[in-house]
Amino acid sequence: MEPVITLQDVSKEFKVLKRREGLKGSIKDLFSQDYKMVHAVNHISMEIGQGEIVGYLGPNGAGKSTTIKMMTGVLEPTGGEIRVNGIVPYQKRSQNAQNIGVVFGQRSQLWWALPVVESFRILKDIYCVSDEDYNSMLELYGTMIDLEELLHKPVRQMSLGQRTLCDILAAFLHNPGVVFLDEPTIGLDVAMKAKIRELIKLLNKEKKTTVILTTHDMGDVDALCQRIVIIDKGSMLYDNDIQHLTEMFGAYRTLRLRLTGKEEQTDEASLKVLAQTIQAELQEKWKDSNAFQVSPNEEQIEILIDEEKIPMMHVLDEVQLKHKIYDMHLDEISTESVIRKIYEGGVA
Repeated sequence: MEPVITLQDVSKEFKVLKRREGLKGSIKDLFSQDYKMVHAVNHISMEIGQGEIVGYLGPNGAGKSTTIKMMTGVLEPTGGEIRVNGIVPYQKRSQNAQNIGVVFGQRSQLWWALPVVESFRILKDIYCVSDEDYNSMLELYGTMIDLEELLHKPVRQMSLGQRTLCDILAAFLHNPGVVFLDEPTIGLDVAMKAKIRELIKLLNKEKKTTVILTTHDMGDVDALCQRIVIIDKGSMLYDNDIQHLTEMFGAYRTLRLRLTGKEEQTDEASLKVLAQTIQAELQEKWKDSNAFQVSPNEEQIEILIDEEKIPMMHVLDEVQLKHKIYDMHLDEISTESVIRKIYEGGVA
């Protein structure tokens, strides 16, 4: 089957002025020719098939948004070739826009003062959706969520979660081949995140829509993505399924320790200092700093351990010598920890 999205050796460079500080510097910049080239995306290639949900991940500034903008036709690549649904997005922007949907975090595509149903009708006309298809989509939405209480409510009166929910429905309304979701659950509570993840899964399953998800919430990745692509500094680091990713780090375990009593108040700064202290103590014992990584997490200390280098019990014994342990828990390495290791160069 022909892939829905194809990127072949795609690169994007920006010409950026080297700016000076102060008023005099700003005046000089008006006449300056001192530019530098920024490589936002470096020779990325991948194929995405129909119905896939792909997590497109990376730290801030990695090149995710630049790649998405090239796939939506907003930017033209400096080099390489992109095809979405068989067309070159930046050459046929209007045609491409007809067959994609986009949700950008907290930026709503709905009309602020109008009820949601009026926004849906406007989008229906913009995308030339037939009455039959429009009514069919609303009927489908009604089987997934309680739509009636939302349809006649002005967008300005909605909570962030309700607005995000309706933005996702709007993105799927014209039955696009591809939907781009940029941080769809940012700022939402746990219950609403679960509801939105379930909605995305149902729409993907029902319509076989290809979904490209960019997020920093690993809960979204674990709940939705069969495959993840990780980039950093514009270059691709990983492209495979999550199971393969965790198998690459099969020797890693996460040791969670609570080192303060329930009656003790531990602020974030104190916990960070405690984590740094334990990191230094372990590093003094074992010189290989890649064998473990200590970090604070809420009221606990997390120690990520590579058991091929140091047995977990040895690390626990060392911590017990200098700190009182009130509670402990041992986990397999999480998706979030794996991805953090990749950002730090854990895949070589």
